[in-house]
Amino acid sequence: MAHRRRWAGAVMRGAFEAAGGAPGRSGACPCAQFHMLAPSPVSTPPSQLLPLWQGRTPDSRRYVSSVLKALQQVNFQEPPAPWRQFPTKGQVFEEKVEVGMETVTFETGKLAQFASGAVVLGMGDTRVLVTAVADHSVDERRDFLPLQVDYRERQYAQGKIPNTFMRREGAPKERELLCSRLIDRSIRPLFPKGFFYDTQIMANVICSDGDQDPDVLSVNAASAALMISDIPWNGPVGCVRIGRVKGQLVVNPNMDDLTESDLNLVYSCTAEKTIMIETQAREITNEDYVAALHLAHAEAAKLIPAQISLAAQVKNQKRPLQALTVDPEVIEKVRVLAEDAIQSVMGNPAFGKFERGKSLSRIEEEVKGILESDGDEAAVKILPYAFDAVKKQILQRNIFEKGVRVDGRALHEVRDLYCEAGTYLPLHGSSLFSRGNTQVLCTVTMGAPDDAQKLDSLVGMSRKRFMVHYSFPPFSINEVGRLGGLNRREVGHGTLAEKALVALLPPEEDFPYSVRVTSECLASDGSSSMATVCGGSLALMDAGVPLREHVGAVSVGLVSVIDPSTGSITDYRILTDILGLEDHLGDMDFKIAGTRKGITAIQLDIKPAGIPLHIICEALEPARVGRSQIIDFMEQTICSPRDAQRENMPRSGTMTIHQDSIGRLIGPQGSNVKGIQRVTDARVSISEDGVVTIFARDQASFDQAKSMVEASVGKEVEVGNTYVAKVVAIKDFGAFMELDGGYQGLLHISEIAHQRIERVTDFLTLGQQLSVVCIGRDLRGNLKLSRKAILPPPPALQTVLETDTDTLQPSTASLLKAAQLKRLMNDS
Repeated sequence: MAHRRRWAGAVMRGAFEAAGGAPGRSGACPCAQFHMLAPSPVSTPPSQLLPLWQGRTPDSRRYVSSVLKALQQVNFQEPPAPWRQFPTKGQVFEEKVEVGMETVTFETGKLAQFASGAVVLGMGDTRVLVTAVADHSVDERRDFLPLQVDYRERQYAQGKIPNTFMRREGAPKERELLCSRLIDRSIRPLFPKGFFYDTQIMANVICSDGDQDPDVLSVNAASAALMISDIPWNGPVGCVRIGRVKGQLVVNPNMDDLTESDLNLVYSCTAEKTIMIETQAREITNEDYVAALHLAHAEAAKLIPAQISLAAQVKNQKRPLQALTVDPEVIEKVRVLAEDAIQSVMGNPAFGKFERGKSLSRIEEEVKGILESDGDEAAVKILPYAFDAVKKQILQRNIFEKGVRVDGRALHEVRDLYCEAGTYLPLHGSSLFSRGNTQVLCTVTMGAPDDAQKLDSLVGMSRKRFMVHYSFPPFSINEVGRLGGLNRREVGHGTLAEKALVALLPPEEDFPYSVRVTSECLASDGSSSMATVCGGSLALMDAGVPLREHVGAVSVGLVSVIDPSTGSITDYRILTDILGLEDHLGDMDFKIAGTRKGITAIQLDIKPAGIPLHIICEALEPARVGRSQIIDFMEQTICSPRDAQRENMPRSGTMTIHQDSIGRLIGPQGSNVKGIQRVTDARVSISEDGVVTIFARDQASFDQAKSMVEASVGKEVEVGNTYVAKVVAIKDFGAFMELDGGYQGLLHISEIAHQRIERVTDFLTLGQQLSVVCIGRDLRGNLKLSRKAILPPPPALQTVLETDTDTLQPSTASLLKAAQLKRLMNDS
């Protein structure tokens, strides 16, 4: 049998070579190779295969005969036309555009030619490669776009080897997940409805000069890669970063400018509409923010023509796609069957989130049963879309005509609020914040400066001392789910709250602690990330962190009427503090956080293919009013940081020791300081100039560590204080004394006693201990000690000191006392 298989393989290879295939090819059945490589329809004459028959057994001949009959039935077709014009070897398509003060370069044709779309975008010496690929088959049951975006930063981009055990990059870091979300939110709204193919965008930073953040470059490169690919997409988009340095707006600021900027705005848009916004600011006003948005839109739009021109050079052909449309007749049929029932649910504020959801699901099932009984399979197939369309129509009618929302609120009314501070006293800080049915529990943990998170990014900070971690367990929406590693949504929400709160944190010089805020979402009905901001502010004040004022946050939504022929918005209403259902049926989720003074963080996510900028700007004012109302309510619970720290709160302090004592404190190979840290569970750091910083988990630990440090080096000698010293050497001019901790100083002969003495040995002996006063340091920093300063003066001297000279001029009194003292000293 093995011999038969080998001989059959030889026959098939011979047939393949006779058909024009490359000789020597081996592997599986060549039929697939025929289909791809044959230049024209062919069939293999049996006469060309006769040499393969010679010397074979009858069984082998019968086995191969069946194979040859199958091969003769194969029709070989011409290869299909390429879906795009591949460049010849060495040919590269390139477009350049000036944005701000920098030149942005789009390049394709050199790298990753097999990808549907591949673009290298450059600015300065930074280069980012982004590829776009989509499957050609789709699951018919799928009703969503499975878009996967992966942004990676390799250490070779900055000339480093990863500092890991395996010396290679591991799982995506937090920053990489955030950059992936930035790309995703900029391109997802522009995919056509009904495109449910698996799609993957991969962004890889090839090299970085450390001057520009690659995140914005990756968004533009992803847009260009989709434009030149065969993937249907309604782009392109342009993306820029806006900063404000010393009151002046800067387009695509470098990393040095960003450290001084009080604004970090990332803005994506099409030629006419806004797609995505991500902002971190230091209490910027609405007026200044609107000016930054208009500048961002004007600069981002410059990147769009270059991408269109690049796609024209590549001569791409988009794959055909049947757009997902819902037949108006089906929508009308569903409306007739379910409108009254849906209105009775969505127009009744007594329904809660789950009661409303269950009732609407039951109505949809009843409509489905009626359609199935009528045999209308086409309507059943698109029923979920038609049912959502009817729900949205009813939501719009209630809002536009009645000014009433699903839960009975007015358009700009905030849900009922509830706050607690100090919910759990053993914690450093804690709070409970509820808005409507959304509830979060926030905690604060304070740690040492060494507890700061170490960052390993191509650009930006190397450490982060303030962290916000957001958690969204499945029970918060009454579901069963799996708990895994880093969740992109949780990382994004936590970072948004972090940006909102860090602007109010005092400088590290004034507040040297590392701070971690955690937010546990206990129940969610919309805007849990904004509840995290409010709960985090309460918990920070409960922990005594010196925030200047509270940070409030609210999410603003949009319900609009869109002209299907033009895609433009003909009418709209802005909603303050949206519910989960309003987020689902609405058009945007505009999260805005800040103080009464201004904005600290913003995040915009939309569903349609863009929203006009004037609507975005208009939404800022109701958000300001809403968060001011929330801050007023929060201040009723706690209006300023707590002054009295709890006993379990961490403590930090500094003390200065003489540089000569640093080695004694550290000990051989650090044994002494390590022992102090092990016993007290405190952290002790020593600077080169003798400043010792002690950080302990509580007051008792701090006091113990400080006592052990002082015992190791002695208390720092201060001028005017009294110390016990031992005579270690006697000279003609005085004696050298040693204090606790190893400090040494000179007791001059004139400072031993009030009277004049001839020999030091008349008063002092080696090893003698006596009390001395530190009266200063000489030019070299050596201690100057005095014994007579603590001795009572002789009677004659006491009389002079008590002489009443108040009636004399100050200068005359001083001269008189000095002369009397000198005469008494000489007499003695």
